Amino acid sequence: MSETVMTDKTLALGAGLDPVRAQLVYRAILDAFARPGSRQQLPSTHFPAALLPVLSLADLETGTHLIEGSGDGWGPILAVATGAPEVSVKSAKYVTALAPIASETVAQLATGTALTPEAGATLIIATQALDGGDAVYLTGPGVQEAIEFAPCCVDPAIWRVRADKVAAFPSGIDLLFVSPDGEVVGVPRTTAVAPTRAAAEANFATAGSANSTTAGSANFTTEKAV
Repeated sequence: MSETVMTDKTLALGAGLDPVRAQLVYRAILDAFARPGSRQQLPSTHFPAALLPVLSLADLETGTHLIEGSGDGWGPILAVATGAPEVSVKSAKYVTALAPIASETVAQLATGTALTPEAGATLIIATQALDGGDAVYLTGPGVQEAIEFAPCCVDPAIWRVRADKVAAFPSGIDLLFVSPDGEVVGVPRTTAVAPTRAAAEANFATAGSANSTTAGSANFTTEKAV
């Protein structure tokens, strides 16, 4: 482990997020979910950028789950900084993936129920970049027209699993994608995700129907435009 990383972790352990930065993170998350597909900026800290949402939102009663690479060692730091209990991926309110996450793991996330939609998990995914990957197209509340989103190095199967997880709206899961420099994009459960622009525009055309946001996501396939 490098001296720089060790220094960052030592500082993080002693401080966590100060109130000002925590509020900036919270504001960025709200804006990301209010305007799906838009890029919001997280503040600079000693933590990896993808850890900032859980550092801002988790507390003593909030179950968290961290997926990280061998030797990363952020789990104990996160526990001390937030006081939040580490639980299984099935039980966690906030799941943070600093390392690549498999679609099979996403399938285990809690969705809550129609009566307790707030129990649905938020998945925070660290990406190498917010572009350069396989494109999907977003429509729904907060989106003026279909938005292309192509996060780098994300398993495309995650979108199919996500479609299943949000099919019984208002239960479902919410996604945050975070780049190394702290840009964040939100894809809440209300957003329809389509594999082609044509499919997204079809979703947009039916946006007035009660089930439009979930129907577009539930019908997600791997079909691509030719």
